[in-house]
Amino acid sequence: MTDSVSMEKKNAVERAREIISDYHGPKLRIMEVCGTHTHEIFRQGIRSLLSEDITLISGPGCPVCVTPVSYIDEAVMLALEKGCTILTFGDLVRVPGSEKSLQTARGEGASVKVVYSPQDAEDYARTHPEEETVFLSVGFETTTPSSCIALKQAISDGISNFSLLCANKTMPAAYRAMMAATDAYLYPGHVCAITGLSDCRQMLELGMSGVVAGFTAPELLTALAVIVQKSKEGKPFLVNCYPRVVTEEGSPQARALVAEYMEPCDSMWRGIGLMADSGMDLKEAYAAYDARKKYALPRIEGREAKGCRCGEVLQGACIPQECPLFGKRCTPEHPVGACMVSSEGACSAFYLYQRRD
Repeated sequence: MTDSVSMEKKNAVERAREIISDYHGPKLRIMEVCGTHTHEIFRQGIRSLLSEDITLISGPGCPVCVTPVSYIDEAVMLALEKGCTILTFGDLVRVPGSEKSLQTARGEGASVKVVYSPQDAEDYARTHPEEETVFLSVGFETTTPSSCIALKQAISDGISNFSLLCANKTMPAAYRAMMAATDAYLYPGHVCAITGLSDCRQMLELGMSGVVAGFTAPELLTALAVIVQKSKEGKPFLVNCYPRVVTEEGSPQARALVAEYMEPCDSMWRGIGLMADSGMDLKEAYAAYDARKKYALPRIEGREAKGCRCGEVLQGACIPQECPLFGKRCTPEHPVGACMVSSEGACSAFYLYQRRD
């Protein structure tokens, strides 16, 4: 990279910083839909640069956070009552259920193992044929294809001791549900890398503005500055500020893979409730790999912890510090709600960084 290009980029970042710091006008509410954006904005110190007329709202873009309590209860039941080995990403282990977490269940003798990908889970099942294994398939459009790859491999390997407990979700319904809480979305770049811009364009047709953003400090500063500048024009807008990763069409291959094995379903979101066609579940043809059907799980009504306001945080209805449990009964070491557990959770971000600010 030449010195002139480096200087041009540096000047652009400085200009973006000035735009978000010097803005004075109508109150502007910007929702970071993605939990990674929330953490990176805190970590990079970007919140401290914002004008007082700009408010950042943390939205429902943390997959662990929006997964309902009943899902944890199902996983605990599979582990303790059905004798399954639970294979999961680390964040889910400590998320409280109605009565206990998977960590508590493990202390009571349940087999709960942390894996780093669905493929790791399939590999574990293949190499441990004596164990009935269940992978906790949680995530948005970004991670759902990986679960389908693992399922495809399990079928190819001819193993029958592997199944998925699905809580996969899609973002469009959440975008629509949060419209009243914000003036513009900071769209998650990794989700848009899969979906393309069609979902964002549908929101634009509904009058909702937004910018697709990357995850580095310059990318986030630029995206926020574009929102500020475009908002002054007084009409809805959509700008892709992450073109090196996000294209108009996204990844048709990833979407086709998901469509082969999964189909839309109604899904419960913590704090938002049941939203039609906002989840993805296995097609009937793959019922043998659906943990709910394979182990005849009953319908479970989960119970939220008393006093926990995770649901309102996910709706942008309050900030974490307004929860009476925040930083007192609820800390990263002893979480009461999912938003304090997850590495993408808003409460976790506020706890780790807000006090430092």
